[in-house]
Amino acid sequence: MTIPPHVPAPLSDTELIGELERLHETRVDTLRHGSSHALAHSTAQIQALEADYLRRHPAREVLPSRLRHPLHAGQDGPDR
Repeated sequence: MTIPPHVPAPLSDTELIGELERLHETRVDTLRHGSSHALAHSTAQIQALEADYLRRHPAREVLPSRLRHPLHAGQDGPDR
């Protein structure tokens, strides 16, 4: 008999932000001192949580000050 993998309960918005903050706080340490497996796991977790955040907030506010070229304010995609 195969035991299904554990599927965590969906996170609230507050929990999601908290998890992202925790992972981002430890990211440099994982990059510098973690095993390849730990780094890959960290990357996968961050990507999944960020994708969830973007799915929940597709119209999030993008501050012009966070863009390299303010002329591109409001456009999605990489800074140009």
